[in-house]
Amino acid sequence: MEDVFTWVAVAFESLGTLAMVVGLLIAIVLGIRAIGRGDPGEEIFGIVRRTLGGAILLGLEVLVAADLVRTITSKPSIEDALILGIIVLIRTVLSISIQIEIDGVLPWRRAVVTSGATVVAHEVRRDAAAAKASDK
Repeated sequence: MEDVFTWVAVAFESLGTLAMVVGLLIAIVLGIRAIGRGDPGEEIFGIVRRTLGGAILLGLEVLVAADLVRTITSKPSIEDALILGIIVLIRTVLSISIQIEIDGVLPWRRAVVTSGATVVAHEVRRDAAAAKASDK
């Protein structure tokens, strides 16, 4: 049974990494499309930054889940619990920092909670709308 949970944790880690890599590719594509539309550099940078930030947030959330699976399925010890706590703390601080960079406000001051996936999806919709507008 332990092998199954190890496989699940590896799957979560792979999924988290994949989310960040795919997010990077999406950010690059959206940046190139914005360049093609003639958007100003400031806008292009914002698009790439928000999209990549959202992908990193999503990846971090999935990686925390992988750490949780690994910890709860291993032999319980104080050392494992402390390591998990430190990892979750570091990833939480990173997530909050990235969220502040994306939104420009503290996360608890936002009116609407926005996940990493929502940020990426918003940028893709925004790009599609801009492409549609430039085709007219």
